[in-house]
Amino acid sequence: MLVYIARRIVYVIPIVISVALVCFMLVHITPGDPLVAILPADASQELANQLRAAYGFDRPLPIQFGLWLWKAVNGDLGHSIATGRPVLNEVMRAVGNTVTLAIAAAIIGFTLGLFFGLIAGYFRDTWIDKVATSIAIAGVSVPHYWLGMVLVIIFSVELNWLPAVGAGPGGSSAWGWDWDHIRYLILPAITTSVIPMGIVTRTVRALTGDILSQDFVEALRAKGLRETHVFRHVIKNAAPTALAVMGLQLGYMLGGSILIETVFSWPGSGLLLNSAIFQRDLPLLQGTILVLALFFVFLNLIVDIVQASIDPRIKRS
Repeated sequence: MLVYIARRIVYVIPIVISVALVCFMLVHITPGDPLVAILPADASQELANQLRAAYGFDRPLPIQFGLWLWKAVNGDLGHSIATGRPVLNEVMRAVGNTVTLAIAAAIIGFTLGLFFGLIAGYFRDTWIDKVATSIAIAGVSVPHYWLGMVLVIIFSVELNWLPAVGAGPGGSSAWGWDWDHIRYLILPAITTSVIPMGIVTRTVRALTGDILSQDFVEALRAKGLRETHVFRHVIKNAAPTALAVMGLQLGYMLGGSILIETVFSWPGSGLLLNSAIFQRDLPLLQGTILVLALFFVFLNLIVDIVQASIDPRIKRS
C-alpha cells in the first residue's frame, strides 16, 4: 500500500506543475492591462511603468512564471492589485467559506444520491425506480442558479423563513457553528447539492443494477444469505466507483460555483473569482485559480488512495 501511495504522489508532481503553468498562462493571454484597475485615468506613462515593474509585469513571461512559482511554493502569492492585501489571506478566507458550503452540500447531495440510487437500482423497472430516476434527471437538468433564485423567492421573500444573501448576521463573512449562521447556509447548500445528487443517483443506480445481475449475487442468494447481507455485498462492490464519482463532484463543489455564490452573495472562492475577473486583479485571479486547482488535484489523490484501500484490485492493477 505504501508503494502505491508513493507512486500516486510521484504522478501528482508533474500534474501540479502543469496546473501552475496553465493557471499562469490563462490570465496572461486575456486581453487588457491588469493595472487599469488601480491606475487613475490621467496617470502618466512613467507611473504606469513603475507599477508594471513593481508587479514584475515588465519581465519576460518565463522569468515571471519562475519567480511566481518560487514565491507560490514558499506561500507568497503576491498582493491584490485592487485591495493591496496579501492574496493568500484573501484566498484562504474565501476557500474556508467555500469548503463549509461544499461540505454541507456534499452531505445533502451524497446522502440523497446514495439513497435514491440504491433503491432505484434495487427496485429496477418499478414505480420506485421511475420516481427516483425522475428526481435525478430533474436535479441534473434544472439550472442551479435559477433554482437558487426560486428558493430565495419562496423561502426568503414570500415566507420570510431564511435569509436570502450573506454568510452571517450583519453581512459578516466570519463563519460560526450556530443557528444564526446555519440559517444563511441552508439555501445555498441545497442549491449546490442538486446536481451532485442527480449524478450520484444515476451512477449508483446503474452500478447497483449491474451488480445485482451478476452471477455471484445469485450464488449468495442460493447459499441462503438474507437480502440485507446480499445488499451489503452490493454496496461493497459499488463503493469504489461511487467514491470516484463523489470525489469528482466534491472537487467541483470545492472549486466553487460562481453563479451560486453570486446569487446568494456567499463570500467564497467563486464570488472572489468573479470579483477578480471583473476587476482584472491578476495576482488575485492567479492565486484563486491555483489554490482551487490544487484542491481538486489533491482531493482526487485522496480518493485514489481510499479506493485502493477498499478494493485491493485497484492497488494491484
